[in-house]
Amino acid sequence: MDKFFKLKENNTDIKTELIAGLTTFVTMAYIIFVNPDILSAPFFIMDNPEYGSIIFNNVFFATCVAAAIGTLIMALYAKLPFAQAPGMGLNAFFSFTMVFSLGYTFNQALAAVFISGILFIIITLIGFRKTIVKAIPENLKYAISAGIGLFIALIGFSNANIIIAHNETLVTMIDFSNFQSPEVKNALVAVIGLMIIAILMQLKIKGAILIGILLTTIISIPFGVANISITGINDFISLPQFPRETFMKMDIRGLLGIGTGQSIWSILFTTITLVVAFSLVDMFDTIGALIGTGQQSGLVDKDGNLPNMEKALMADAIATTTGAILGTSTVTTYIESGAGIQAGGKTGLTSVVTAIMFLLALFFAPLVGIVPPAATAPALIIVGILMISQIKNINFESMDEALPAFLTIVLMPFTYSIATGIAAGIITYPVLKFFKGKSKEVHPILYVLAILFIMRFILMPH
Repeated sequence: MDKFFKLKENNTDIKTELIAGLTTFVTMAYIIFVNPDILSAPFFIMDNPEYGSIIFNNVFFATCVAAAIGTLIMALYAKLPFAQAPGMGLNAFFSFTMVFSLGYTFNQALAAVFISGILFIIITLIGFRKTIVKAIPENLKYAISAGIGLFIALIGFSNANIIIAHNETLVTMIDFSNFQSPEVKNALVAVIGLMIIAILMQLKIKGAILIGILLTTIISIPFGVANISITGINDFISLPQFPRETFMKMDIRGLLGIGTGQSIWSILFTTITLVVAFSLVDMFDTIGALIGTGQQSGLVDKDGNLPNMEKALMADAIATTTGAILGTSTVTTYIESGAGIQAGGKTGLTSVVTAIMFLLALFFAPLVGIVPPAATAPALIIVGILMISQIKNINFESMDEALPAFLTIVLMPFTYSIATGIAAGIITYPVLKFFKGKSKEVHPILYVLAILFIMRFILMPH
C-alpha cells in the first residue's frame, strides 16, 4: 500500500489518510440526501408522487454507487485525494430545466448526461478539454458558479416553502403567522436548519452540512414535518434496491427526437445546447475544484500544475458516463474534498476510504426516507452561498466584462434555467468585445458556441 500510493514520499501514513477520507465523506455526504430529492422533485411537483418515489429510491442507489466508482477511479488511476459525486447545480439543470421546464423524460435527460460523458472522454483523450477551458473567459467562469449558486438557493427556498408563488409579484415570502399550516411548519423547520448549519460552519465544525441535516430532521419530528415510524431494525438498515427503472435506461432515441417528425435542425441544436450546458458546468466545477483545492493545499508543483491532471479529468469523464448508466445526473469532483485534504489527505488512499463509505451508505436507505425536504433545503441554500462567493472575483469595471457576467448570473434563477444564463453570457461576451475593438481577445471556440446558442434561441425560443 505504501509503495502504490507513495505514502512516505508524500509524508503521510495510513492513519492520516483514513481520517482524511472519513472527513471528506462526512463533509460531502449531504449529497446522498439532496441528490435524490432534487432529481425526483419534478414528479412531485407534477402530481406524480408514485413515480417520484420510485425515482428517489433509484437515484439514492445510483448516487452512492456512482460516487463510489468515480472516487475509486480518482484514487486508483489519478492517485489523488479528491472525491466525486453527482454535482450540485448540474442535478438542478437535469431536474428543473430538462425534465420540468423543457418536458424531457427522466431517461432522455440521462441520455444527455451519457452523451456529455462520452464527449468528455473523447476530448480528454485528445487533450482538447484544456483548450475549451482556456477559451472561456475567467469572468464567465466565475459568473457561472455564482449564477448556479443563486439558482440552487432559489430551489432551496422554494423546497422549504419560504418563497412561494404569487399572482401579482411572481414570488413572495410565506406568511409565517399561520403556525398551524403544514407549509409554515415546513418553512420554520427549514429556517431553524439554516441557522444550525450556518452556526456549525461558523464554528468550523467538520461535516457541518450533514450534521445540520440530521439535527434538523430530529427537530422536524415534533413539528410533524418528518414522517417517522420505527417498528424494527428494518427501519434503519436494509439491503440496497437495484435501480431497475434507471439502470441502462438512457433514451438516446427520444433525446434525438427520432421518429417524432421534428426538424433535424431543431433536434440537432437542442441536443447540442443541452450537452454543451452539461459539459461547460461540469468542466468549471471539476477544473475549479482540482486547481483551487490543489493550490490551497500545496498539492500543485512549482509551476502551479496539479500532478496527474489529465488522469483526474479522465476519472471525472468516466464517472459521469457511469453515473448516467446507473441513473443519476453528472458526476463531478467535489470542492468539499478540501476538508479531507486539510485533515492531512495527500494520496489516493484518502479517496479509497471515501469510496468505501459511499458504498456502506447504501445499506441505510430507510433512514434517508425520514429526512424531509425541510431538512435538505437549508443545505441547498448554504451551498448556494458557497457558490455565489465567486462573484467577488468578477470584474464589473468594464461593460464588456460586466454585462455578460451579470446576465449569466441573474438569468439562471430568473428564467429557472442554467442553460439560458450560460447562453446569454457566451453570446454577449464576443459581441461586446467586437464593438470595443478587442475581438482578438476572444477565443475562436467562443464564437462558435455563441453562434450555436443564437441558432438555438431562434429555432427553439422556449
